[in-house]
Amino acid sequence: MMKSSMIAGMLFGLAACGAEPAPREFDRDPSLSGDLPFSSAVVVGDTIYLSGVIGRAPGSMDLVEGGVGAETTQIFENYRATLARHDANLADIVKCTVFLDDMASYGEMNAAYAAAFPGDKPARSTLGADGLALGAAVEIECLAIRK
Repeated sequence: MMKSSMIAGMLFGLAACGAEPAPREFDRDPSLSGDLPFSSAVVVGDTIYLSGVIGRAPGSMDLVEGGVGAETTQIFENYRATLARHDANLADIVKCTVFLDDMASYGEMNAAYAAAFPGDKPARSTLGADGLALGAAVEIECLAIRK
């Protein structure tokens, strides 16, 4: 059995040999107000952590009209713009979390979501939520890894 001091020494040695953490690049949608307290994305190496997005019309804080399907479609248009700033695209998305204000609209969201990913689909979780930003019907957050 190893002594705890020996284990601690081994762990310290492993930590000391670790590589420097990858630099972080913080991205902000240029159309968003500078006083909003979040980044649109944070890039670490080839991993892109995308903030939750609602179906906001480009350049405004207004939701697109047409309900959850139209909002879902706009969300992925907004993600296309963010990912393009980092030489990535929707095919690089590997995980999404969907927040719906009404689970009864699941089918409408699902149809628009499937249209955004005509080939292989990312892993996904879908949750019912109450009180999404700006009264949105849906919010989606994703994780992408550049190929």
